[in-house]
Parts: sequence; C-alpha cells; structure tokens
Amino acid sequence: MPRNAADYHGDNGLLYCGKCQTPKEAFFPKGLVLMGKNKHPAECSCQRTEREQQEALINQQKHINLVRRLKAEGFSDPAMLDWTFENDNGRSPQMCHAHCYVEQWQTMRAENLGLLLWGGVGTGKSFLAGCIANALMDQEVPVRMTNFARILNELNSSFSRRNDIVDKFCRYPLLIIDDFGMERGTEYALEQIYSIVDSRYRSRKPLIVTTNLTLNEIQHPQDTAHARIYDRLLEMCVPISCIGVSFRKETAQEKLERLKVLIG
Repeated sequence: MPRNAADYHGDNGLLYCGKCQTPKEAFFPKGLVLMGKNKHPAECSCQRTEREQQEALINQQKHINLVRRLKAEGFSDPAMLDWTFENDNGRSPQMCHAHCYVEQWQTMRAENLGLLLWGGVGTGKSFLAGCIANALMDQEVPVRMTNFARILNELNSSFSRRNDIVDKFCRYPLLIIDDFGMERGTEYALEQIYSIVDSRYRSRKPLIVTTNLTLNEIQHPQDTAHARIYDRLLEMCVPISCIGVSFRKETAQEKLERLKVLIG
C-alpha cells in the first residue's frame, strides 16, 4: 500500500501511519528473519477501520439480498411483504403473542412449538402470522407462508414428484398455512393435508396455522379424516383466539364514510 507523506519511522524502526500514529509494520515473532527482513506490513488503525467498514457494507448488502430472496420464495402473495410489525396499527391484543414467538424462536424451533390462530373472518390472523414470517426472514430464517389450495395445486401438477414436494415443505424451519378451512375437503385433499401436517410433526419442525374454524369445531370434528388432522394440529400448535371486531368491516365502513364526505 502506498505510503502517506506523513508516515514516519519510530524509534523501534517500524513504519508508523502519519494519520493515526499506529504501526504499519510489525516484527516477525521470535526474531524470525525471512528473505533478509525481520518485519512485515501490518494494518494501522485507520486502515483496519476502513477495511471493517467495507466488510460491514458488503455483509449488509449480502443480508439484504438474502432476505429479499427468502421473501420472494417464502410468500405466495406479494401483499404479505407489508404484513410487518412496523405496519401494525396496535389494535390487535394478540400481537403480543407474535412478538413473543419471534423473540423465543430458538426455543419454539427446538421444542417444535407452533400456533393455531383461530377466529372469525377479518380479525387479523393472517396479518399476525405474516408479521412473524417477515420478522424471522429478516433474521435470515427461511419461512414459507402459503395456503392449502396452493399446496394442493403443486401436488396435483406433478404427481410423480409428490414426495419431493412434501419434503420441500418440511425443509423450511417454519411453515405457515394461512386460511386453513377443510370442511369441504375431498378424501384425496384431506389425505394430502394430513401428509403435510404429519411430515412436519415427524420432522419436529413447527407449524403456524390460521383458520376461520372455531376451537370447538377443531376439538370436535365430524369425521375421522378431519379428526386425525386436527389432533395432529392440537399436538403441535397452541390455540390462540383471534375473536373480535372484523378489521375488514371497520376499514370498509371507514372508506364508505370517507366517500360520503368526498362526494358531499
């Protein structure tokens, strides 16, 4: 590296940086001499700071690129990118569970603990799950958030690769299944659903599910096909009630009132 004009040699014979007054050379250990020299170039303090800043910028860009790729692969709907803690309006009392889940992620993962977010339409279940997904992917944790309609489409589009597709869903440290409503599922669909849920269970990887079903419906299914699925879910997931006023209806009413004002 070129020397600055203000660089100087100290009393010990080492070259010092004129800017930070720290050595730009160091002696070989134990008096070693190589090719007639007993010292070698070294980083001064300002060179080290500059290198560390450059490395930090490179690592930051790598992190940004990785998170962008995780979210492109992990979300089935681009709208999910906006389901973040930063965009929370603070009106959902259950949001504390989402924060806790992210904060305790290592424990949740190690102990295979998931969430079953149940309640009526428009009560913020999907948004809550999306906040968890975004926050974990921001920490470089791969997450897949989708629904069973999309999963079944993937399975149906390539029957020969069915096991590979199931394995793919099990490779994610966290799988989130949104809008979990299976009351009209065919026998084939229910079997595929059970396969995914059971595979997560056997691989000891957590699952988060949102559903419009009531907890009573989940605990007291009408047939054996649903019972085996729901039993697995209740083994893996902690039920959290998301009953309350529909945010969607409130938003629609607010828009209607705003429209009335605008058109006089």
